[in-house]
Amino acid sequence: MIMPLTTTRLGPDWPCQVKTPGSYDWERSAAKWLRELVPARYAGYPAFIRHPVLLARHAQIQVEHEIRVARTALQTARADLPRAGLHETVIEHTIKLYAAEIAQLQHIARSVRAVALALAESGR
Repeated sequence: MIMPLTTTRLGPDWPCQVKTPGSYDWERSAAKWLRELVPARYAGYPAFIRHPVLLARHAQIQVEHEIRVARTALQTARADLPRAGLHETVIEHTIKLYAAEIAQLQHIARSVRAVALALAESGR
């Protein structure tokens, strides 16, 4: 289905791997990108292959879960990592790593929401 380009506003969160909604094969590029965000066994499920909106929904849940995991790791790092015998510089580096990962995951979550919305609009 071809969707008018005006229905979905592409912003800074639109993933560069996904073609512009309404362009040729854009839904296939969206599904390919979304499959990279979920565990491989989910990406192969027939329902997710046939219905990219379902795949987008699962990707949203997956990324939200990853954000929670990274936040927990960040919040507990100062208490847990010294007990593991790690040097303070390693702990500080790890904390920065978790903070950067959270920021990246939040960007991905916004991108997934944008793609999910465009997929839902194209299915109407």
